Amino acid sequence: MNKSLFKRILCTIIFALVVYYFALPPINLHAFSFYMYIIFVMLFFIAMSIPDVVINLFKNKRMIREVKLENKVIKYMFFSVIGIIPVIILINIVFSPLFNSKAYYERIKINEEGNFTKDIKEVDFSHIPLLDKASSQKLGDRTMGEMTTLVSQFYVSELYTQINYNDEIVRVTPLEYSGFIKYLTNRKDGIPAYITVNSVNGKSELKKLDKGMRYAPSAHFFENLQRKLRLSYPTKVFGTENFEVDNEGNPYWIIPTIKYTSVGMRRDVDGVVIFNPVDGTSKWYKVEDVPTWVDHVYNSDLILEQVNDWGAYKHGFLNTIFGQKEVVATTEGYNYTILNDDVYLYTGITSVVADESNIGFILTNMRTKETTFYEISGAEEFSAMASAEGQVQQMSYNASFPLLINFNGKPTYFLSLKDAAGLVKMYAFVDVKDYQKVVVTDSSKGIDVAASNYLGDEKVIDKEKLVTKEITISSIKDVVIDSNTYYYIVDTNNNKYIVSIKKNRELIPFLSNGDKVTITYEDSKKVHDIIEIK
Repeated sequence: MNKSLFKRILCTIIFALVVYYFALPPINLHAFSFYMYIIFVMLFFIAMSIPDVVINLFKNKRMIREVKLENKVIKYMFFSVIGIIPVIILINIVFSPLFNSKAYYERIKINEEGNFTKDIKEVDFSHIPLLDKASSQKLGDRTMGEMTTLVSQFYVSELYTQINYNDEIVRVTPLEYSGFIKYLTNRKDGIPAYITVNSVNGKSELKKLDKGMRYAPSAHFFENLQRKLRLSYPTKVFGTENFEVDNEGNPYWIIPTIKYTSVGMRRDVDGVVIFNPVDGTSKWYKVEDVPTWVDHVYNSDLILEQVNDWGAYKHGFLNTIFGQKEVVATTEGYNYTILNDDVYLYTGITSVVADESNIGFILTNMRTKETTFYEISGAEEFSAMASAEGQVQQMSYNASFPLLINFNGKPTYFLSLKDAAGLVKMYAFVDVKDYQKVVVTDSSKGIDVAASNYLGDEKVIDKEKLVTKEITISSIKDVVIDSNTYYYIVDTNNNKYIVSIKKNRELIPFLSNGDKVTITYEDSKKVHDIIEIK
């Protein structure tokens, strides 16, 4: 090997290491960024080699055989570079939904037999998040502003991960270094604290640590979080990291690792790295082995992507373009709620040909990916938001994305109405099935008063007295009371019932004597109130 070629190889190796240090690509054949890294390094070698080859040919100082050999190396490298992308495209077409729609449909297993009133407990207003992420950020920033010794050195991260912390619903976010110089002056002691915001009562606290966090996204050199992870796990593809704390309040970074089919196709989570930012230690867990205190194994964008594939490819790829039979999609927004000590993602499901209505919604456990679909037709979330804003349009308040709750045995949207400063001024309740039924209450009166105002004269349902059975209609009559239509039903056993048309407006008007229906009612008086009819 001549000296010139050796120098070019050495320079290329140094260049590759420098690029790797900054770009941090995974050494993984399924990652597109890995191929981009290889192409970039090969182009660098070719760019260095071409002038040298031309000069040597011109001066004729080397043997023709050596020049031809270098020309072949450059030629093979060049054709490899221009050939990689077309090969990747071809492979990805083979593994695309065009030929593998069933595999895309099955990316996420969804239980389609969910029963809302049975699966979802009656709301406990002391355990639902009244504050969204934006409101939590306001409170967290205010708390940080009170710490004059810290605010000049650190800033508050925008993460605000919602977690279940010892049966409390909180958002937690770390502090970050305020620039390179602040990192150099503080790196010895690390980042000294993180912030928690209670999503129920709004209490914001700065939690100081006995030992500071040395590893963070805002740190530099080998204390940078992404660089430390890449050097520890060179072949892993990382998802978006989340900041969480365990039951003792110790901080951790939770980083999902991604697996692909083909190159960057059909991604899913195969495990999680739990990283200790204080001492830099970490451990990779399979999904099924992740500790239960971890709340976010799956990122919301991945869940929504997989649910949309489930909604699109049930009847194959061509159906998504032409017939669109049973093709559904998630609505634009989503929210989080706490159920059974786990964090769940909620979003509506709507037909791709519908505009302002949902056919149901899904709840996904962010730790296990267990997902259930609830078939409940009603207003989609943005219609509910507009309805709530319309009640106080003179105030120009903005509604938060709604939270779906089981309130008095009915699916109900709960929203906060905020002013221009982002402060919560009112609470709103909107009936999912009838979004024109909306009640707003000044937040200063408390959530219990807001809930009572929404119920009005409506009786709170005692679930222990609910009865579900099939009846045969003996007679049915409709009556208008206070501009609302009610139907009085007598069954063949002479039991009497009353039901509002709002309970099932697509069924009730068409019922007649002799029809069989399944009803759920509260067994507490002579004329039973029907809660559900189908």
